[in-house]
Amino acid sequence: MSLSLARAVADAVLYEGYLLYPYRASSQKNQARWQFGILGPPGAAASGSGEEADMFADCLLAPGPQADVEIHLRFLQLQSRTAEKTDDDGRFTAVDELSVGAARWLSWDEAVEREITLGPFTVAGLGEREAVLPVEVPGGEDTEELHDASGRLAGRLVRRRRPLHAEVRLAAASAPGGLVRLRVGVCNSAANTTANGTAGAAADRGRQDAVAESFIGTHLLLSLQDADFMSLLEPPPAARAAAAACGQHRCWPVLAGPEGQSDVVLVSPIILYDHPAVAPESSVALYDSTEIDEILTLRVLTLTEEEKAEARATDPRAAAIIDRCEAMSPEELQQLHGILRNPHAMDIPSMDTPETRPSDAGAAAWWTPEAEALVQPHLDAVLINGIPVARGSRVRVNPSRRADAQDLFFAGQTGRVTNVHFDVDGSTHVGLVLDQDPAADLHEGYGRSFYYSPDELEPLGPDGKEGMP
Repeated sequence: MSLSLARAVADAVLYEGYLLYPYRASSQKNQARWQFGILGPPGAAASGSGEEADMFADCLLAPGPQADVEIHLRFLQLQSRTAEKTDDDGRFTAVDELSVGAARWLSWDEAVEREITLGPFTVAGLGEREAVLPVEVPGGEDTEELHDASGRLAGRLVRRRRPLHAEVRLAAASAPGGLVRLRVGVCNSAANTTANGTAGAAADRGRQDAVAESFIGTHLLLSLQDADFMSLLEPPPAARAAAAACGQHRCWPVLAGPEGQSDVVLVSPIILYDHPAVAPESSVALYDSTEIDEILTLRVLTLTEEEKAEARATDPRAAAIIDRCEAMSPEELQQLHGILRNPHAMDIPSMDTPETRPSDAGAAAWWTPEAEALVQPHLDAVLINGIPVARGSRVRVNPSRRADAQDLFFAGQTGRVTNVHFDVDGSTHVGLVLDQDPAADLHEGYGRSFYYSPDELEPLGPDGKEGMP
């Protein structure tokens, strides 16, 4: 069950950035692809024609006596689709666009989903010396004939795939507290050859050749038996030192599957939090590099019929996006506008103390306009570790797993509190400017702050040391 639920998120990672709005081949941003998690052939990054060849991540696990791990390597393999028209002499000529009756196709680079399962491997049998597991993905060529209404062969679509070669590397080492540090990596091991198969320098490899021999959207699902993964974002106190010693390169491991379970990890090229999930309101896979569903859906509906026709001719997945957006009901569109999750209906945060008070009107009055008059973010305070924190207080930032990538970059930095907000759902947000930010005064003047939960902040004294501010 954990692995099945984790695959739903992994599928989103696999295609994130695959195709960008307005989903047409003629769009400039769709002519320089691809997305996250590309493992290019060796030498491609140095020559400027592609991405680095490898990625790896360390994971922590608490093993049982029969602990084993199974590896699921998932990626896209580029598939070049060439449209060819039938000439008068029965031969075929490659064209940018081919129309047969009402149907239309463009020459385009598609992708084929791949998943390779390795193992299971006994954790006790792994050592610090890397086990190297070869991965071979065959190339191929498929032809789809296209006939007109009279049955005449009007053209064909030729789909070609290059063979891919990689190595999955696996090693384990003891960690403090009886834990095991498991390192899993993937490296593209394609031979350093040019498209015609002759030896050549990496600098001679064109970008298209490099992409054709790349692993695209690469990520890993690791599944345990008789063992539990430890969160690296919020490790238990006994595992913090071991978690701090873990390393990652071009990916990040997070607990996957349902909350409360720890037998699956997603090693993702996109920064995620533990137990990520696809929002139930998100009913259309839009692929567009983590863009907002509502905005993209409304933009799709503004496309002209000619633009929609080109998008449909570009890729079957683009056609599915347009069809699904056009079929959405007003209720489904409204659902994308936003949702308030888990409001504390019986509690309204007090505007003059860090305490909460019960609503006089019960669950229906979880917010009242009168309460807004009591909001004074520049005067309100919140207790953090028993110390009142308000405007002017000094704090150190310790982002938790709820933080986004920008917040994580500020880990360990100090700042000055500018305001304290009590939300209508019972949560508290502390706004601050960073001491290391040369534009801090300017940001404060414009009312711009970085916001953190109280449990992500450590109160400091005026001299920047721990203690009463």
